[in-house]
Amino acid sequence: MEDDIKGKVFKLKDLVGFQEGSIVSRTIIDRPEGTVTLFAFDEGQALSEHSAPYDALVTVVEGKLEVKLGGKPNEVNAGESIIMPAGVPHALRALSQAKMLLVMVRGS
Repeated sequence: MEDDIKGKVFKLKDLVGFQEGSIVSRTIIDRPEGTVTLFAFDEGQALSEHSAPYDALVTVVEGKLEVKLGGKPNEVNAGESIIMPAGVPHALRALSQAKMLLVMVRGS
């Protein structure tokens, strides 16, 4: 998917649109070493609690998300980021329509 934007200037927020009652995602980079994925959440949509074996960086591109880490809620607004530590249960919920960039780097 990334080939259509490689070497071009683009705005992250324009790469994925909102869909009523849904979460939409677009993988921008997918390599064995890690992934970069853009998500668009309609207001109220959520990803249930889960954990990952690697640290993950979430950057909110547009709107506002609640990111729970180990049960503790964190409000993350457009232009802000949070690192979700490996092995810590986390969940996400859109407090408004929101877009986020998820960067996961796999390591040993």
